[in-house]
Amino acid sequence: MSWDGISIETGRATRTEMTRIAVQRQWQQRWLQGEHGHVGGYWNLGVAQWDRETTPGQHAQIYEFGLTPVFRFQGNDLRGFYLEGGIGAHLLSSTQLGDKPFSTLFQFGEHLGLGYRLGDRGSMDIGYRYQHLSNAGIKRPNSGIEFHQIHLQYWFQ
Repeated sequence: MSWDGISIETGRATRTEMTRIAVQRQWQQRWLQGEHGHVGGYWNLGVAQWDRETTPGQHAQIYEFGLTPVFRFQGNDLRGFYLEGGIGAHLLSSTQLGDKPFSTLFQFGEHLGLGYRLGDRGSMDIGYRYQHLSNAGIKRPNSGIEFHQIHLQYWFQ
């Protein structure tokens, strides 16, 4: 399988910072095709590091691995503003991030985002994402975590 893009994200939750690198594979299918836009999407496969301040001067880290199908409403020429959303599966390296418990290694992750795709061929995009991860009530406690993220992406095209 060949990858069509690469991205880096940085985000923040309460006392927690996150950095993620991911690769993308665009779908060829277009839905709700209109005169100016359509719904398309891509697979997003990534790995992230979370760093949490536990006490002054003390930090805890875990890693997160995820695969997410992402749906994107975008222009037909793949440039300009877009809205996107995705729900995927994530695996944590630990159920404890400092003083924050996660009762399962498996987490669902969903995000909503908006951004702008630019460049001659729409090869760059920058966006904002709100992402929530939790185990969806599989096991208690289901503390979850919410990140506000900046997303930078390069499409190889």
